[in-house]
Amino acid sequence: MAFEPPQRLVRALGETAPEGDAWLEQLPEAADRAVALRELTVERVQVPGGRSSLVLLVRRADGTPAVLKLAPPRARPEAERAALAHWGGRGAVQLLEADAGEDAGGGAGEGAGAGALLLERLHPDVSVRSLPEAKALLEAAGTLRRLWVEPPTDFVFETVAARTGRQAEAMRASAERDPEVAPLVAEALGAREALVANAPEALLLHGTFRQSKVLAGERMPWLAVGPDPVVGECAFDLARLVRDRVEDLIASPSGAATTRRRVKRLAESLDVDQERLRGWTLFRAVESGVRARRVGRARDAELLLEFAGWL
Repeated sequence: MAFEPPQRLVRALGETAPEGDAWLEQLPEAADRAVALRELTVERVQVPGGRSSLVLLVRRADGTPAVLKLAPPRARPEAERAALAHWGGRGAVQLLEADAGEDAGGGAGEGAGAGALLLERLHPDVSVRSLPEAKALLEAAGTLRRLWVEPPTDFVFETVAARTGRQAEAMRASAERDPEVAPLVAEALGAREALVANAPEALLLHGTFRQSKVLAGERMPWLAVGPDPVVGECAFDLARLVRDRVEDLIASPSGAATTRRRVKRLAESLDVDQERLRGWTLFRAVESGVRARRVGRARDAELLLEFAGWL
């Protein structure tokens, strides 16, 4: 199978690749090995695809449609595998194999193929974003609620406190180099410090939930995909959903008021504390905006930081 990784993936991984990382260069060969190991037939590469993984639409030996997903170690594919196995298809895409198998580099855990996941085929081109905004938020929130469960005891997931602690350090460094963002960074860091000091629960969360992560399925109308699982409070998970379609919010003359209503409506519908949701929405928007600014995505940074200013 000869293919080029989607440009969206190449650009996104290029922004975060550590020195000497060769995952993208190894990817075509690793994908070939993962396909051969599972006796799959490749239909096509999903384009534009995601920002952290290669997604192949495949068929298994018996003709069943499936998805093969390959992700680099920094995308934490084994955490995704553990979360999907724990959810067991409840609200999320179904994992079709229990472990990574012997992909690339001599074993599961080495090489570009070690992060291969074989998944149930959903409708990759039909996300909840295709619905009118109010209906999309309702369906997305209902899907997210099903994922909030006690974490398994046989896998140690990263915590919200640990993940956001790493992000906070990067934000501080950016603020020192870029005084223009320093006030918003200081506000966001203050909100995070107060939030992690008294988290109300420690549940398994999707970690990167938004409307585009909810696809149409056959077993259920809507199922979540692409988690970057983390353990913590529900408000953290819901916060990313608040800013969905941020470009539309910014373009609207009532964008600020709509955002505040959205915080209130989502908090009430999922029984989440409204102020905690506002705080995590602020932190996550500023973190994303500062990171976008740092890697040269000026337009994204502008939208996110303006949105954060409304909170």
